[in-house]
Amino acid sequence: MKDTRPVFQQVLGPGWDQLGDVIRRHYAMAPFSNAHVCVRGTMDEVHHAPWARLLMPFGRLFGALVPYTGTGVPIEVHYRCRPGNALLYWDRIFSFEGRAPFHFRSHMAHAARSAGEVIEYVRFGIGMRLAVSAEEGALVFRDLGYIWRLGRLRLPLPLPLGLLLGTAYVEERPDPHDADRFTMKMVLRHRWFGDVFRYSGRFRLGPQ
Repeated sequence: MKDTRPVFQQVLGPGWDQLGDVIRRHYAMAPFSNAHVCVRGTMDEVHHAPWARLLMPFGRLFGALVPYTGTGVPIEVHYRCRPGNALLYWDRIFSFEGRAPFHFRSHMAHAARSAGEVIEYVRFGIGMRLAVSAEEGALVFRDLGYIWRLGRLRLPLPLPLGLLLGTAYVEERPDPHDADRFTMKMVLRHRWFGDVFRYSGRFRLGPQ
């Protein structure tokens, strides 16, 4: 039987009701449908460490890293479901000044055998395992490591990418002053070298 509850409601269980209203509303899409939600906003900062430029060719190959830096970057994020599966699809469109829009695409699957966990996939089946929690109204993701999807197999990557990239932390937090706005931040932080990548911004959920 198909579970058509929103993906994060399945993942969080009772914790879903602890999320801020604006967070629940922009993730309230039913799997196995044509549901679509768009949020728009501004990235206050998109940053990567200078040495991280060496990683960009690999990041662009796998579609996993934003290759540019900037402040005040307009962005819109499209969330979609599809009738044929239970996945949640993301298309983050960054509009850096003087450049063509950059799309950062991925899709997310509920790791049904692991409570409170999703896997976010980019190209070629590379995925990041993420623990998901509701904390003070915010939706929080914490890095649990990387895998490679090969057919039905889910294989831990032989090279721990955390040793190279660091570990990820992501949060989406309701704006206490505006019921239709939220903030987000993502950071990849290395235990020795500090922040490798980070970005943060403010978004508005408009009429759908």
